[in-house]
Amino acid sequence: MDVSGIEERRYAPEGESVADMAVAAARECLDHAGMTAADIGMFLVSSGSAERRFPGPAATVASRLGATSAPALDIPMASAGGLVGMALAAQMAAVHGNILVVASEKMSTVVSREPMEQGVAILFGDGAGACVIAPGDGPARIVDSVLHTDGAFAEDLRLEFEAPLAMNGRSVIMQASRKIPGAITELLERNQKSAAAIKIFLMHQANQNLINGVAKALSVQADMFYSNIRRYGNTSSASMLIAASEWWKCPGPSAGDLICFAAFGAGFHWGALLVEA
Repeated sequence: MDVSGIEERRYAPEGESVADMAVAAARECLDHAGMTAADIGMFLVSSGSAERRFPGPAATVASRLGATSAPALDIPMASAGGLVGMALAAQMAAVHGNILVVASEKMSTVVSREPMEQGVAILFGDGAGACVIAPGDGPARIVDSVLHTDGAFAEDLRLEFEAPLAMNGRSVIMQASRKIPGAITELLERNQKSAAAIKIFLMHQANQNLINGVAKALSVQADMFYSNIRRYGNTSSASMLIAASEWWKCPGPSAGDLICFAAFGAGFHWGALLVEA
């Protein structure tokens, strides 16, 4: 383990696709919520590592869950895709009803592993996470969100067709370490909240050093940021929802707790989202 904080990661079997993992995460999420596909009015599926240009995994996920007519839209966005999906779902739920947001990544297929690219391949793992955004009352509500994009740095983290992922790690970390605290601060100030008022920060699990740096920039203790990167590595857009699922099960929120989500990734896209239990 180095400053990345990663000790192990999970690689999906060769025959398991992005859609396969997404379906598994979606089914677990729906079971936990006591719902079926018939209760879902829209599917949003994020992935930066899908196996083909089109159709993306969203249509496959919806079909395999049993949906026959609800819109199923792809968000082809690495790292920040789960956050963007949640933010968009919060705005569209009033029209479409319950929205299932899924993020699924098979990063092991898009990094150069032979020969091992030390600055990139060691960071990434495979996984999927999901959540349901509902228009009415539930166990938590989305209070507000902020989203941003700066395409000037898009070349510094990219995945070309039939080429391994390319990353300027120094640039990515420098931008993320500035933009993530900025988005969180913007969100909290707009809602007249302090960083100390947040119960837990659920952030994209890029690397532990970045998570610690964001905590320091916000002047809060590092343990206010949930971290599971040691076990899973960076699972791109899936990482934040996987972390949220784990934390929600144990210890989970109490009534009135404030939870702050944050992510940064290829594009460069970044943002933050505030939830109240």
